Amino acid sequence: MIVRSRPSGIKMFLLLRGSILPRILPSLLSTTLIATLVTLTHGDLYTLKITLTTIPFTLIGLPLAIFLGFRNTAAYDRFWEARKLWGELVHRSRSFSRQCQSLIAFAEPAHAGLGLTDTRVRMIYRAIAFSHALRLQLRDNADVAELKDLLLEAEWEQVKKATNKPDFLMLKMGQDLGLCVREGRINGNLAANIDTTLSFMAGASGGCERIKSTPIPFSYTLLLHRTAYLYCFLLPFGLVDSIGFMTPFVVAIVAYTFFGLDALGDEIEEPFGEDSNDLPLSAICRVIEINLRESLGDDNVPAPLRPINYSLT
Repeated sequence: MIVRSRPSGIKMFLLLRGSILPRILPSLLSTTLIATLVTLTHGDLYTLKITLTTIPFTLIGLPLAIFLGFRNTAAYDRFWEARKLWGELVHRSRSFSRQCQSLIAFAEPAHAGLGLTDTRVRMIYRAIAFSHALRLQLRDNADVAELKDLLLEAEWEQVKKATNKPDFLMLKMGQDLGLCVREGRINGNLAANIDTTLSFMAGASGGCERIKSTPIPFSYTLLLHRTAYLYCFLLPFGLVDSIGFMTPFVVAIVAYTFFGLDALGDEIEEPFGEDSNDLPLSAICRVIEINLRESLGDDNVPAPLRPINYSLT
């Protein structure tokens, strides 16, 4: 995700970091080159004069702009829903740590120094591992080495083999909560409150999996992509007779808008990657880890992630 203050004036116009321009530059240059050649030949292909008026481009351009806008709105809805789910996960993780420490009865307060043999500490560290495991799964990363210090050795060996690692960790959460009930460390009503928090965390995980596994229909994306490119490649033939040498400039502006909207929709449609405009899942997981470690008085609290070249991953 691009994180920076909004520049003003000419700086905003010249920015490249965070712009969609580098991604569409080859297509934009190709379209401008075609428009330049059409202008130089005045739309003549050998002895054949290709004659187009602006009418078909007016008829096609407006619906195309509307449908590109609609697709980008749908893509942004997916992006925003994903961000709300991760915001919910941050909130529920903090609540879970508080509930474990205040509702589960032990002889001494929960502290990181007690280690993972303490049920409360183990559950809170597992909540950290849950957020990291969900991030790794959404980014198709099977390496769970960073979870090793957050889990018991036997549990880490099991999670390496699990197909759905966040779900496996949530199952272990339920087992530990049930153990506390059977040992009389928490009554059933209070345990139900903690289980509700776990259900919300699992629901956030399921919502993210739904977004990742259900993209915008490919045929819809393909239709808009083809139409946008055909429109921009043919546009100079419709403009050259009316605006002459200005044709490449106008075509470049129109192509930048249509190609940019098309590419931006592709980028934010899948919000869990590591592109410049994707969600900063690593930074969000770090926030969860900092909050939960601090709640246990852990001395090994990592620093928050900072943007590198205005990019936060």
